[in-house]
Amino acid sequence: MHPTERLKGLETFVAVAEAGSFTAAAQRLSLTNSAVGKSIARLEDRLGNRLFERTTRRLALTEAGEAFLKVCVRVLEELEGAERELSSQRPEPAGPLRVNLPATFGRLCALPALMAFAAAHPQVVPHIAFTDRFVDLVEEGLDLVVRIGGDGTWPAALAHEYLGSEELVFCASPAYVAAHGAPANVAELLERDAILYGRADGGVSPWLLATGDGPPVRQQVTARAVFGQAEAQAAAVAAGLGVAQMATWLVEKQLRAGTLVTILPALATEGLPLYLVWQRSRQHSPKVQALLAHLRGALAIRPPAG
Repeated sequence: MHPTERLKGLETFVAVAEAGSFTAAAQRLSLTNSAVGKSIARLEDRLGNRLFERTTRRLALTEAGEAFLKVCVRVLEELEGAERELSSQRPEPAGPLRVNLPATFGRLCALPALMAFAAAHPQVVPHIAFTDRFVDLVEEGLDLVVRIGGDGTWPAALAHEYLGSEELVFCASPAYVAAHGAPANVAELLERDAILYGRADGGVSPWLLATGDGPPVRQQVTARAVFGQAEAQAAAVAAGLGVAQMATWLVEKQLRAGTLVTILPALATEGLPLYLVWQRSRQHSPKVQALLAHLRGALAIRPPAG
């Protein structure tokens, strides 16, 4: 099938799905009811799937229709954005921009940068999602994601840029330190109440202990409490429940405000790497280029390795 054949009927299908009837879609598209019905029938025949369940009283999407609608909406938005970019004398950033962020880092650190970007580029329409799972950019139609973690290897369809790595520090509340004393060494640190982070896979993250020039040592500790959400972990430590090892981006405000204090600063160590990742096929788009330039300046932790 020629690529242009795949686009036939998509706009009509989306209009029917959004309007809820052939008649309303026909009015929106300035077509006859018959033309709309034939367009949907041809599309269903080409796909080999029924897209709508038709009764005398209502028109509803099938399961296949709901899945296909998501793809069609994304494709038509991309086409609209591309047309808007090309129609301008200067290719200004414009159109939908789909971004996925890690949940906590995204809200605390990346979202303010994205809001500043959106304010500077009013023709861009951000679609921002938050999740800690590793999403498939191509399958989910994403322009760019911010990722924390990973081994630095990526599929050929993706490009990436390393922005630096987290710095991990041990923290406690001033009240906890006053009650239990500041540990003078690792042995005393391990005697304190440990507030740990629970990973999505059900495991509990160990503490990483700096060893000078060598790689950090993974230290399993007995938990006083485990939290599966980073902000909840920080709140528990600020409430005096115990000691935690956390990224400085997470507790920066609390450290400045004095509601948390660092413990054994010599044990500060490098944590997970931070990356920008995007589809190579979209990297020449003005909106993607502009966002990359903005985020690498706003989110860079330290100069890239090497």
